[in-house]
Amino acid sequence: MQLSYTEENYLKSIYHLCLTNQHCETATNSIADALDIKPATVTSMLKKLRDKQIISYERYGKVSLTALGNELAIQIVRKHRLWEVFLVQKLNFTWDEVHEIAEQLEHIQSPKLIAELEAFLNYPEFDPHGDPIPNVKGEIKFISTMKLAEATIGKDYKVVAVDDSSSEFLQYLMQIKITLDTSIKVLNRFEFDQSMLILINHDKEITVSEKFSKNLIIQ
Repeated sequence: MQLSYTEENYLKSIYHLCLTNQHCETATNSIADALDIKPATVTSMLKKLRDKQIISYERYGKVSLTALGNELAIQIVRKHRLWEVFLVQKLNFTWDEVHEIAEQLEHIQSPKLIAELEAFLNYPEFDPHGDPIPNVKGEIKFISTMKLAEATIGKDYKVVAVDDSSSEFLQYLMQIKITLDTSIKVLNRFEFDQSMLILINHDKEITVSEKFSKNLIIQ
């Protein structure tokens, strides 16, 4: 099914929002906030997507993907994450530079190109931010993880992903020498504001905020 760039962006946004909801559904206002547009505009597009049978939607109600919509959304996510790997591994972009470029590249409609890209990259399972890459069948490899905020004091962990892929957060991580696979140990947690004293790669101590610890994913 051929979708416009805008329709694909809606589909991907609904997919990501539904991942954060145990009922696999989201609301019109949440979509509007995610896309930074007016709810009335969202309502108009949702009707079009419903007519194409890729979402389930009732006026003022919840929004969810149909089986077809979920399949299409996963393929968009797959393309996005493969392009991010390509940009970092082959073109020497840093992990804070690739998201917006991949947002453009994910709309390319060529299954053969994406298959060849995946093979060229030797079938990566995770993107530069630690997010799993769906395979051609839409299957996703998940690993057991937790947020740094949930870590046990004194136990060793490694960084496996980020929950915030904004350039500001990623640039901050680079400044304090944290990337994927970086070793992290929580030395202390301060009850006053839930900030943490952490040890990075066994040699650098730094205090980080609660917001920081809730956006760093560890294993």
